[in-house]
Amino acid sequence: MINKKIAFVVVFIMFILSGITTYSFFSAEKGQSFLSPIIYQPPKSENGSNEAVVDSEPKTEECPLNGQMLSKTQKNVWVGQRPLGVMIENHKSARPQSGLSSADIIYEAVAEGGITRFLAIFYCQNASYVGPVRSARMYFLEFLESYGQNPLYAHVGGANTPGPADALGYINELGWSSYNDLNQFSVPFPYFWRDYERLKNVATEHTVYTSTKKLWQYAKDKRELTNVDDKGIRWDKGFLAWKFEDDAKLSDRGTVTKIDFGFWDHLASDFSVIWNYDVKTNSYKRTNGGVPHLDKNTGKQLEAKNIIVMFAKESPANDGYEGGHILYKNVGSGEMLFFKNGQVIKGTWSRETEEDQIKFFDNSNKEISIVRGQVFIEMLPIGNKVIY
Repeated sequence: MINKKIAFVVVFIMFILSGITTYSFFSAEKGQSFLSPIIYQPPKSENGSNEAVVDSEPKTEECPLNGQMLSKTQKNVWVGQRPLGVMIENHKSARPQSGLSSADIIYEAVAEGGITRFLAIFYCQNASYVGPVRSARMYFLEFLESYGQNPLYAHVGGANTPGPADALGYINELGWSSYNDLNQFSVPFPYFWRDYERLKNVATEHTVYTSTKKLWQYAKDKRELTNVDDKGIRWDKGFLAWKFEDDAKLSDRGTVTKIDFGFWDHLASDFSVIWNYDVKTNSYKRTNGGVPHLDKNTGKQLEAKNIIVMFAKESPANDGYEGGHILYKNVGSGEMLFFKNGQVIKGTWSRETEEDQIKFFDNSNKEISIVRGQVFIEMLPIGNKVIY
């Protein structure tokens, strides 16, 4: 009888251990350790931006976030969902990332230690592979708040040290937890997964991926969040879109062909950014750390129609976090450089509250229109030099 009990215990322990091998420990922040409920998923089709759309379909529908003209097929999808923000890292081991070229709007800023991170806003286009996904930061949350009622937020944990940079605490204050917040630690496989094959010989934290389609489906099925919430309130209630314009005529395009800057000087070689203007396509192509910045989904270099460099006050959070949490003041106003159509416009950015969409004005206080297409907002510390 005793031997049977021992055998049962041994079998039970082996069962538990075998189950654990399908999971991975992941610590997003110091002092935060979880048994992450995600497993390996092999790569699938990389062409994730317009999978259901025939290339020849007329582009007659305006994306309300960036003015890009897309197809009716795409609009039939986006009208039933709400904006989705995904935290995507820019560590050297994370490159090339997946899905950035399909985002409507991208914000870039330093997370800590001079290493930048992206908040990619998806709404009008889909990406079957997005990532690597990383942890939440306070100022990215504040940017996301401007996308209407309860935008979706996908991330893997976040800054959680008590103090002004406590992103997870702020999510709780907003009432987003278990509602529109899609923290990987509470959203199971297959909505997030680890892909070790795509990023070999790197640390585990660089292997978390997701899919916009899966996350929108999860929001609908599990949280009753589509274009309206469970109370019937539309996501875009109170949302004020930017003004949009078509590409400038070829003869009217400018000669500002290069935008060159860094975030923290001591890491300039790895995280410096150059945007090179292509006058024929009227777009800016991105170089990161001295090499073309590619999207692994497409194999093509990242490019955007609008590059906005906004200068914001950077300050240490002084919360005792070993990695050095920082803060950016992205509410209020400040100086900015707006690059579009091969030209540069000097002016200011302005935003009264976290719920307000950031607006851009020239030196005559006239709002600057967005050229239809992807918008890339680079948030630099005040005083950083931009060469153009």
